[in-house]
Amino acid sequence: MRSIYLRITQPVIKLMLALTWSLASLQAAQAGETPIPVEKFFKSAQFKDAQLSPNAELIAFLAADNDNRSMLVIMNSKGDATPTVITRYSNLDVIFFHWVNNERLVYGISEKDLGAGEKNSGSGLFAIDKDGKNSRQLIDRFVKAGAPKFRLLPARTRFISTTGNESSDDIYVGQNSTERMNAGINLFRLNTRTGQTEIVAVPPHSIDFLFDPSGQVRIATASKNGITSVHYKENKNTEWVQLYQFDDTVEDGYSPVFIGTSGQFYVTARNGKDTAALYQYDTKSKSLIPNPLLALNGFDFDGDILFDNQQNKLAGIRYETDAHASVWFDEKDKKIQSQIDALLPNMVNLVDKGRSQDANVRLVKSFSDTHPGNYSLFNVDTSKLTQLGVVNPDIDPAKMAYRDSVRYKARDGLEIPAYITLPKGRPAKNLPLIVMVHGGPFLRGGHWNWTPAVQFLASRGYAVIEPDFRGSTGYGKKLHQAGWKQWGLAMQDDLADAREWAIKQGYADPKRVCIAGASYGGYAVLMGLIKEPDLYRCGISWVGVSDINLLYDVSWSDTAGNAWTKYGMPKLIGDQQKDAEQLQRTSPLQQASRLKNPLILAYGGADVRVPLIHGTKFYDAVKAHNSKVEWIVYPEEAHGWGLLKNNVDFWTRVEKFLDENTAVK
Repeated sequence: MRSIYLRITQPVIKLMLALTWSLASLQAAQAGETPIPVEKFFKSAQFKDAQLSPNAELIAFLAADNDNRSMLVIMNSKGDATPTVITRYSNLDVIFFHWVNNERLVYGISEKDLGAGEKNSGSGLFAIDKDGKNSRQLIDRFVKAGAPKFRLLPARTRFISTTGNESSDDIYVGQNSTERMNAGINLFRLNTRTGQTEIVAVPPHSIDFLFDPSGQVRIATASKNGITSVHYKENKNTEWVQLYQFDDTVEDGYSPVFIGTSGQFYVTARNGKDTAALYQYDTKSKSLIPNPLLALNGFDFDGDILFDNQQNKLAGIRYETDAHASVWFDEKDKKIQSQIDALLPNMVNLVDKGRSQDANVRLVKSFSDTHPGNYSLFNVDTSKLTQLGVVNPDIDPAKMAYRDSVRYKARDGLEIPAYITLPKGRPAKNLPLIVMVHGGPFLRGGHWNWTPAVQFLASRGYAVIEPDFRGSTGYGKKLHQAGWKQWGLAMQDDLADAREWAIKQGYADPKRVCIAGASYGGYAVLMGLIKEPDLYRCGISWVGVSDINLLYDVSWSDTAGNAWTKYGMPKLIGDQQKDAEQLQRTSPLQQASRLKNPLILAYGGADVRVPLIHGTKFYDAVKAHNSKVEWIVYPEEAHGWGLLKNNVDFWTRVEKFLDENTAVK
């Protein structure tokens, strides 16, 4: 198989649009146009999740009706017929769906007008034919005592995957085992017409699965006592065989990506390198095939296999560096991608042809840093592109700010990736700056896409820098491991160094810098104001951790008592006993008396990831000596704001708060 090694030293998407700002746009900004209303940034998607049927003859998607309720709609892929609503609710929303085969779909429902703490039911699962007939409920929405309804699975059951078999009405569903520690998923095969289920034998403590294109489960990933193991099944009549196991906080394991019908198994692996690449794994010899299929300079591989089921071979690879992109192996597919990219320049264009390799239509999902996204149909025969729908029609991309990928050196020489967004229509010099800190923190924070909060802040004249500080994933092992046990220490220094970089570039006014973030980002805001109060005029912390020990001790947290608390947190954040002194020293709660700067402190009353006690304890400790703390609680929200009214309220408060605190005095 052909091996591709990509060396990417410049952004995948050339953001040359930054050089084409019109004089009219600049003059309008300087003239003080009315700001874009805050609600336009945070309203729910009006069109989303378009999916081709397996034979590529139909398209299904979610669209908002006149009451802003999300409904499931189908139309033919020629785009020459009126779309048909196959299911809608007057007081509920369809929140996800999947094609089961060419005739049938499954979907789940919820009520997006309720906060997480107000909901007393799950999404359930329902099946329906493409013409809206033969509807059947498969999973209950309500947790209740007593015997379940006939062939209705309990609410704790969730959708896992379709089979991919066009002649099958089956799907896979799972139920989490009742164990708190080392919990796994019990897997079932469910018929969407009869409601009958069949238990699927999987290794104990399995938490993830790969299904081949014929619909058979072939790979199972299990986790027990902090050790990850990956298991392989040759076919439905053979036993599971362990391929490998590893402790991912110590060893470089292999992460499953895709398995083909003939057992072509693809994984990500470091293989002695800093960044993880895409490899093929030989299940017979239980070894990695040495040459990578795709390696990315400065980035771990993160993407999808595009597989040609008819020819049983790799058709292409979708991946992300500083932006998403695709590589195709067939000349026809390469040509189609280039035609679409020419029609939709300066956009990421993700092309889907369904499972039918000979289909003459392609579904295209497009987005950019200035565009929330749209869906289009490309006719291969005519080279014509027809728009299907826009994710957020209230957003004018011409008025949005550009987002560039950059890298800066931390004080110890470590290279830190970041995204910088500069407000549209004004000189990029001496701007008020927001250091935006992502949550996690052990994940990738920045992506080249349209982000409501960042664009809102940019629309109000703020530059925003989003560092993927040490500890972040996606950029190699060195950056990730450099953040272990560095909460409030070197991780915090990286944020200060991002501020310094923006000032040296001339973008930021050193007297008008604020720090903002949620979850871990909220923790970093509190520590930043405590540790380096002269660097930041103010802080905005929401759903933030206020004390590392509370992450261990609060019993009603959704992470309390599980494997992450026992095996992950001691290695990555700090051990309560061995690192007790450090955890005290890097606890905002223990040093609350040092925080003097203006602060927004906001929490969700129904949050079980960072429970409200993180906020109440810190607010009680800080308010006696700091009258410049704005305390906000949204009782119905969980770990972040899901409701439009609360987003509008919060970001309106943020706008006023920043206006008051970033003027030079």
